[in-house]
Amino acid sequence: MYRTKLAEKFREALGAVLPIMAIVLLLSFTFTPMPTSILLAFLFGGGLLVVGMMLFSLGAELAMAPMGERIGAKVTKSRKLWFILLLGFVLGVMVTVSEPDLQVLANQVPAIPNLILIVSVAAGVGLFLVVALLRMLFGVPLRILLIVFYAAVFVLALFAPKSFLAVAFDAGGVTTGPMTVPFIMAFGLGISAIRSDRRAFTDSFGLVALCSVGPILAVLALSLVYSPENAAYTPPVIPELGDSVDLAGLFLRSAPAYMKEIGIALLPIAIFFYAYQLISLRLERHVVRKITVGILYTYFGLIVFLTGVNVGFMPAGTFLGGALAGLQANWVIVPLGMLIGYFIVQAEPAVYVLMRQVEELTDGDVKGASLRRAFSFGVAASVGLAMVRVLTGIPILWFLAPGYLAALALSFFVPDIFTAIAFDSGGVASGPMTATFLLPFAVGASVALGGNIVTDAFGVVAMVAMTPLIAIQCLGLRYRFKSKRAPMAEPGGGTAAVYGEYEVIEL
Repeated sequence: MYRTKLAEKFREALGAVLPIMAIVLLLSFTFTPMPTSILLAFLFGGGLLVVGMMLFSLGAELAMAPMGERIGAKVTKSRKLWFILLLGFVLGVMVTVSEPDLQVLANQVPAIPNLILIVSVAAGVGLFLVVALLRMLFGVPLRILLIVFYAAVFVLALFAPKSFLAVAFDAGGVTTGPMTVPFIMAFGLGISAIRSDRRAFTDSFGLVALCSVGPILAVLALSLVYSPENAAYTPPVIPELGDSVDLAGLFLRSAPAYMKEIGIALLPIAIFFYAYQLISLRLERHVVRKITVGILYTYFGLIVFLTGVNVGFMPAGTFLGGALAGLQANWVIVPLGMLIGYFIVQAEPAVYVLMRQVEELTDGDVKGASLRRAFSFGVAASVGLAMVRVLTGIPILWFLAPGYLAALALSFFVPDIFTAIAFDSGGVASGPMTATFLLPFAVGASVALGGNIVTDAFGVVAMVAMTPLIAIQCLGLRYRFKSKRAPMAEPGGGTAAVYGEYEVIEL
């Protein structure tokens, strides 16, 4: 069984990674000749990316999603609201501290002590997971909460130092990554079982959307206390390789750090699951054995993935961005950045988790292929706008404020499930590929142009987290306009399933 699944995941990973590798290779042989050492590291890293995505995707399917769903379903049986909320807060803090990208974020903000930043961001996610659970249990419309909290975000942003704005909005994307998304989404699905009404299904989405707000507010609040004068960013070092032994050594020397990092990340979740299994869950042995295998796949998959993307892709992104920005016609960085963005989001591990979960929960009524296209067009637009920022130095709020206003306005015109999926997708799309390729790409371009890295290059993650909100809700508009009113049906009941008040039909 595992062999068949691995073959399927391998094909998915290969299809996701090959296009971006082909684009970088084409550029390296034409407009931006690349040093051999960087090119070899990129190619080897691409191979690791495929293997890592394959293992992680299978691990998330076997372990992370089932753990979250089983724990969520079991907790609801207690019917104790205080216990559900307390456990939600603890799990929110735990999975956020476990998120590898949070360490990257902490190192990007040296003006704030790492421990304080990590604890504050984790507490923000935990608190907003509690808010999301209350919304789910009591059926509060998601758009109302999003309007209130994003209004608070932008009001606070008016008082925050400019050098913190981009990093603060980046925080909302990087802290909802491959570790957090599958667990929190599945946990919410299990919790939704406490309600039997028709909207419970729709309300099971939206947890990631609200959890993305907590880190933004946390960093903005901290920026009012800590001085931004020491804020800086150290670009990745371009490797110098003499031969193939040096190439292997470059990756082997980095792997132990990621083994430790992912081990620390997964250990609390694994300990919590096995403890809860002994105390309350009491799952059958074959289920526990399957989850254990999934945890191992997840562990090794993330090690291989992060080693490949950090060691192989980060230097290539920095070099490529600098080389394109150094061209006489440096405006080409905008369309080329859009092309890279279109394909690179398909290599984000959590994107496949979301697409698969949406397809399964809607019985295929919301197609994964449609979501993937919406993701790609959204991220392409965001990278293009980010490159415009790098070239011009336009403040990030000039893009984010109208973007979020448009996304919130659209929420009044699309079926509720599309709004929930769209705002979940913001955190999903801005994962490790964005942080380790697109951000260095923008940094390299900013350095070549003599710009301010912190204010001009940072914000790529925030832009990537914003545009899918609009793109996926536009997909929802398509579904609405191509649908016709029909009698109410239960979600997931075939191609005539009703989401919100409109029938969804297959396009």
